[in-house]
Amino acid sequence: MVAGTALLLPVTALTAVPSAAAAEIQATTLTYDDSQAAEFKDVVAQGVNVWNTSVTNVRIVKASPGQRANIRVVADPGWPRATLGPVRPGGQVTVWYGRVAVQQGYNKVRIASHELGHSLGLPDVKPGPCSSLMSGSTGGVSCANTKPNSAEIAQVQRNYAGRTAQQVATPEIVLTDAA
Repeated sequence: MVAGTALLLPVTALTAVPSAAAAEIQATTLTYDDSQAAEFKDVVAQGVNVWNTSVTNVRIVKASPGQRANIRVVADPGWPRATLGPVRPGGQVTVWYGRVAVQQGYNKVRIASHELGHSLGLPDVKPGPCSSLMSGSTGGVSCANTKPNSAEIAQVQRNYAGRTAQQVATPEIVLTDAA
């Protein structure tokens, strides 16, 4: 090499692109217990599926028998209600799946998805349109929308971004979805 000249070498740039598997590994995993959900077990599972197919930062899976679950689902004679999250691993919230709303004709999967939304940290949006899952009963008895809208998805994504192992103590707030 001659003094004053630069040595030029080829440069290869590598860009890391997170895979779906990497996103799954980074997701917060929460467990639910439907052993007290009575006749609502199937619709609760459908509500869980709604969230699992809508967001990537959190996954909800059924707890093993005897395992302490993060989300307890209990069939209840009153109005649906839930403890406001976001629940973290090691924490616990309750969803009371109220029969009054079912008796009045509200969509069963919408009720489950809505109440699970509270567990994930979403407050009620009332009054609200049917397109907002968190509008709850103000969406009307005929509302069959079971899926969160883009703002609701984004909020849950933020609630669980980068917090896979943190347990955050929050005061217990129970939201009742009476009309």
